[in-house]
Amino acid sequence: MGTPTTAVADSSNKLGWLLEDLSIPGVRFAVLLSDDGLRIAHSKGIARDDAERFAAAASGLRSLGKALGEFCGGPETGLRQNMTEYDDGMIFITAAGEGALLGVSTTADIDVSLIAHRMNELAGRVGHELGSQSRQRTDSDLS
Repeated sequence: MGTPTTAVADSSNKLGWLLEDLSIPGVRFAVLLSDDGLRIAHSKGIARDDAERFAAAASGLRSLGKALGEFCGGPETGLRQNMTEYDDGMIFITAAGEGALLGVSTTADIDVSLIAHRMNELAGRVGHELGSQSRQRTDSDLS
């Protein structure tokens, strides 16, 4: 992965401020992405190019999780959250509003329940913010 960005202004990262709520011990970075794998926003802990690669991979992992749902109760079993554990950390992916996902990378020494709880809280706020932005864009187009 590339080096983290800190002071570089990125006009395509207007919702990045929302992700700073996940700046807690053990969280490397967070990325807000579309269901189809496009980066919407990212936290300060990751460069834009790496956030775009993460978004594409996270979307793929989410799709695999959905495909495995039938083995946890049937073909209509919904996917709540992906959690993948690696030697040096974890990747969490959860829904964050209509057509959006929230992905988080952590170190190995984290409180899984705290991370999941904070992600779910943030996902609700992100969904609200995305809905507000859509309405603002529509209203501004009519002016």
